[in-house]
Amino acid sequence: MVFVTLLGSALPSRKLMAQGMFTTSAGNTKFSSETPLENVNAENKKCQAILNTANSELAIRMNMREFVFPNKLMQEHFNENYIESSKYPTATFSGKVTNPPDYTKDGEYDVSATGKFTVHGVTKERTIKGKMNIAGGKITINSDFEVPLTDHKIEVPQVVFVKIAQVISVKAQYVLAPR
Repeated sequence: MVFVTLLGSALPSRKLMAQGMFTTSAGNTKFSSETPLENVNAENKKCQAILNTANSELAIRMNMREFVFPNKLMQEHFNENYIESSKYPTATFSGKVTNPPDYTKDGEYDVSATGKFTVHGVTKERTIKGKMNIAGGKITINSDFEVPLTDHKIEVPQVVFVKIAQVISVKAQYVLAPR
């Protein structure tokens, strides 16, 4: 599914909370690979997300080259050898919040979203659990989940196999505002 294009903007109100579009272009996604030999961490602070509260559809898109590593060589290897960012420039999730809260009521809610998760050109159906906090006219989504490299055909060369975890931990936080 193509990432949704926004049309217009609106002021927050209780009606819009129930039937509005909420977006961010500054979502935060971090990942870590921890092994006994080496820990690899990276962060992308430019993830795009949109939530349609009328039907609970959720779309997330991130440019893989926006992940920043503490070491430039790690960043180069990530983009060239593992993710192949020139060939697969984005990762996406397109789905629906399966147990949506009442978007008009402030509070923190356990939620999950089911949809298509695409990384490295491979799409998998996933259900991702998280928390949704509704307060002050904004919606914050937090999730922690794991991505097995084999699910997305990401190959790790044998020479560094013991330095890179085969399952990557991902933490995401998106603060969405009405549009």
